[in-house]
Amino acid sequence: MNYNLDERYNAVVITLKGNVMGGPDGSKLHSTLHELKEKGQVNVVVDLSKAKFMNSSGLGMLISAMTTMRNAGGDLRLANVADRIQSLLVITKLITVFKHYNSVDEAVSSFEEEGTEAS
Repeated sequence: MNYNLDERYNAVVITLKGNVMGGPDGSKLHSTLHELKEKGQVNVVVDLSKAKFMNSSGLGMLISAMTTMRNAGGDLRLANVADRIQSLLVITKLITVFKHYNSVDEAVSSFEEEGTEAS
């Protein structure tokens, strides 16, 4: 698994590519998230449009990432969830835990909308 970071407005978009299977890739992502947290960037969108496959370790990696961001006062949201991965989220009932959107733009906008509501 590889990933790219892209800052958009008040969120960081992480595009996961390839097979999302945890392990060393999960550790690398975890380090990246802690660096973002230290910089005060706690709103993260994970773009799954280029993820081919995800196993239970990959799901665990996403849960850990979401917990890290929520504990820092932000959130982690999913965008472009492919049918195969969506099925995995439904079966594990994690679909109710993650906020998920059809596009990265919708997910990024959701942070802005919440910021407006909180004012």
